[in-house]
Amino acid sequence: MIDFLIIGGGIAGLSAGARLSQHGRVTLIEAEDALGYHTSGRSAAMFEESYGPPSVVALNKASAAYLRDQNGGYLTPRGILLVGHKDQRPDFELDAAMLNMQVLPTEEALARVPILDANKVAHAAISTSAFDIDTDRLMQDFARIIRTNGGEIVTKARVTSIRKDSYWVVDAGQVFEARNLVNAAGAWVDEIAVMAGISPIGITPKRRSMARLPAPGGHDVSDWPMLFGVGEAWYAKPDAGKWIVSPSEADPVPPQDAYADDMVLAKGLARYEEMVTEPVTRVETNWAGLRSFVSDGTLVLGPDPADPTFIWSAGQGGYGFQTSPAASQLVADLTTGATPELDAETIAALRLERLRR
Repeated sequence: MIDFLIIGGGIAGLSAGARLSQHGRVTLIEAEDALGYHTSGRSAAMFEESYGPPSVVALNKASAAYLRDQNGGYLTPRGILLVGHKDQRPDFELDAAMLNMQVLPTEEALARVPILDANKVAHAAISTSAFDIDTDRLMQDFARIIRTNGGEIVTKARVTSIRKDSYWVVDAGQVFEARNLVNAAGAWVDEIAVMAGISPIGITPKRRSMARLPAPGGHDVSDWPMLFGVGEAWYAKPDAGKWIVSPSEADPVPPQDAYADDMVLAKGLARYEEMVTEPVTRVETNWAGLRSFVSDGTLVLGPDPADPTFIWSAGQGGYGFQTSPAASQLVADLTTGATPELDAETIAALRLERLRR
């Protein structure tokens, strides 16, 4: 008998499985043939403590020490540079305040990122508290913890049916029997819930596209900060010697293996090009991921009040990696009855009960 059967092999499932493996036998099942295949494998991989709604910021703060120190740390300094043109001052100031950014003289912004157009960039602000996350190693380490604690990870195990007798019985090519079922299926969490006879939470997957470009102008971009357009109308960042640009769209789509929309990508690249001197001449590759949200835009963590043996780790949106240490610990605490370190207001903002009042 499995104590905790985790459905979903992205960062939500792997981190929850690692925490719960300290409290019982864990088996994690993933429909695809590799872990992190969908959203987790297509992340911008950034940690910015001030990014997100209040409950997410609380999770970011609670995750910072783990991401900084555990296993040698997963963070590398990157920074974020916000840029806007002259007509964007009010929105620029709002964005800069939200991210606790320091206003920067435009000439210094151009010195940091020399492709910025001095004739277009009228406002700039910087945060030096943003970091790249080594997402691949973080996922691998959570998987290693599961296995070290006697757990099992099974890929190519797509769930086709779920029933509840005195315990959960899940058919995913083979039959798994478990005392507790953890729903970490990303964009598919509502489908899993319905299979299990549990009310869905109203998850909305939203597509975000990305294009990988050659390093603009032949520059060494490795030390450049991430660039944000005002209102997050686009962003760009270094990626293994290349330059990735996103239109930052959040278009609702059904759960799927997402692909970039060519028109959306072209419009986003045009918004980016307005602020730089180097035109986009070639897109080497493009892709898209799904960021999944509930109505209030924050995570859903912990047991379902209708059946506490059905446990949610869902609604990560774009915050999954940066919140994963604290979010997974809260899932484990709420499941096992341990006292969480997070404050009561934050916990209430993350529990499912808030959506069913």
